[in-house]
Amino acid sequence: MSLAVPPGASGLRADRFVADATGMSRAHVQRLIREGLLTRDGRPLRANVPLVVGDRLELEVPDVRPAEIEAEEIPLRVVYEDDDVMIVDKPAGLVTHPSPGHAGGTLVNALLALGGPETYGGIGGVARPGIVHRLDRDTSGLLMVARNDRAQASLMAQLKARRVKKTYLALVAGEPPAAVGRIEAPVGRDPRHRTRMAVVPGGRPAITAYRVRERFGAWTLVEVDLVTGRTHQIRVHFASIGHAVAGDPVYATGDARRGPDALSRLFLHAWRLDLEAPSGGRLIRVTSPLPPELQETLESLRAGIGMPGRRGESGRTNRAAADRSGLA
Repeated sequence: MSLAVPPGASGLRADRFVADATGMSRAHVQRLIREGLLTRDGRPLRANVPLVVGDRLELEVPDVRPAEIEAEEIPLRVVYEDDDVMIVDKPAGLVTHPSPGHAGGTLVNALLALGGPETYGGIGGVARPGIVHRLDRDTSGLLMVARNDRAQASLMAQLKARRVKKTYLALVAGEPPAAVGRIEAPVGRDPRHRTRMAVVPGGRPAITAYRVRERFGAWTLVEVDLVTGRTHQIRVHFASIGHAVAGDPVYATGDARRGPDALSRLFLHAWRLDLEAPSGGRLIRVTSPLPPELQETLESLRAGIGMPGRRGESGRTNRAAADRSGLA
């Protein structure tokens, strides 16, 4: 992979420039540099070397090694596919990639059943063939998979530059006062519970935008734009403003944790993806309808079942809005 240093990048450290240019994590770039795989004029570079305009770097990304992860026949719905990108509709309950405690039964195991590791990009490592982002286990919806290294680098760079638009549908507790809102609060490890995230001083900057779709008194359906992509960001942000995502077993409490009577899982769904095709630059837009169990929850709320909030005229207005939006 060849990288030219453009105006404006002069003086940047080699590892920082390569991470920004490729979308790879800085830690992964530093590992490649330590292995001597980043060169300038044929000579290996150190991570902290400042660059100058006109430098041409060569980065060697190792070929995908045979994966030790076993392919598993797990039902997987592919909603879009071309030579560069596959977009799958991940069901709730499916972990994205192997991790401690989840060696099998993951999306990666399912992907390997559709094709060997050479079918996908290898930049993310053996355990994450083609993976460029993830969804929480309890979140359903759209997830991108790269079919080759060039596509993977492109998608990772788009994510880092915030050029991929990820839109979710969530049911939250209560009634956010504004029809349109934006939550800006840093997210990091919860100092009291290290397995959880929280809004904390010194956390990573995080931005979540939302629009109200339907109000049900005790619950509100919102359309959420994930501007940044921090771990558990949507769940943490809405809990921090007193409107936790319905059915959230980690960040919600009381009625919000239980959710409406008809709800059996976290009501969070990755509904739409907008991205630039790695080849040709055309727009790819894919949507995923709500899974049946979430759609049934909405229908129950619209009918006033299991809903302690008010309905009346506002309920009829909400249903009309849903019909126009295609969620009914």
